Amino acid sequence: MNAPQRHPRPDYRLTLDGRDITPAVDARLISLTLTECRGDEADQLDLQLDDGDGALEFPARGVTLSLAIGWAGEPLVDKGTFVVDEAEHSGAPDQITIRARSAELGANLRDRRDQSWHRTTLGAILDEIARRNQLVSRVDARLSGQEVGHIDQTNESDINFVTRLAKRYDAVATVKKRLLVFLPIEGMTTSKGDALPLVTLTRADGDTHRYHTSERDAYSGVRAYWHDPRCANRRSVLVGLSGNAKRLKESYATEADALAAAQAEWRRILRGAATFELTLAIGQALLAPQTPVRVRGFKPQIDNTEWLSVKTAHRLGDGGYTTRAELETSAANESLDATGN
Repeated sequence: MNAPQRHPRPDYRLTLDGRDITPAVDARLISLTLTECRGDEADQLDLQLDDGDGALEFPARGVTLSLAIGWAGEPLVDKGTFVVDEAEHSGAPDQITIRARSAELGANLRDRRDQSWHRTTLGAILDEIARRNQLVSRVDARLSGQEVGHIDQTNESDINFVTRLAKRYDAVATVKKRLLVFLPIEGMTTSKGDALPLVTLTRADGDTHRYHTSERDAYSGVRAYWHDPRCANRRSVLVGLSGNAKRLKESYATEADALAAAQAEWRRILRGAATFELTLAIGQALLAPQTPVRVRGFKPQIDNTEWLSVKTAHRLGDGGYTTRAELETSAANESLDATGN
């Protein structure tokens, strides 16, 4: 007679300002949802707690929660720290919802300022911003030496300016554990420089899925313009083909600046050529934004695509532990050859 099959049991660890509160939370937990985003959005932790007996205290704003999730009997995956900034009470039945975000941003990062940079490097700019906000910069070596001809920060906060730099150079910028981290979107590394593990998902892992691709009005390339002071002319660089090239509105100070912007935009277009959304019946804690993903058991064009995770939502509740992942195609191996005029 075969032994009964054991179903995996979700597990998590939640600490409040360093104190383990998992048992107290678990006794009242309705649901725990962690939404992880890429770069310009803060990760968000939502807790729904049962307050049917009215004994649950309203949480204080500003306290710090730390979360690790996974499965019982396996090492839990650290998902970082979160600051409580919202709470609400609703009913009946009575419950309290707590919302916390991974916003390790000091007040100085939000202050508006004016500054211009000339003939410098991306690494030097980020080092200066990190120092004045009491942070340590950790910039990928491939980006650190990128030459910047000219860029202005005009009535703009440091965090908005860094986010704009990330978009221009197709990078992810985050502030975690007093580090200003600036990495290529397809760098496949963590903030510590460790390689992100490739996650393989099969049709059996999934509950629902949606694949979408569209060739309508597809761009053939990207053209960016720059001002050439030697001949006082507006010139351009083209990445891809000219047939239906997207034209960037901004005019850049140098050819190198224009080229970096065109390459970044072309990568974004290539990554968005196809998307894949997948809900896993058995949650996968290792899935996080920027994780390289391989899928198996779907259509050939889906299985043969190199995928990159953009957004994940982990949910623990009565339905067990599920993960919803939004994926886009990887453009890491695509040609970024440019021509100019």
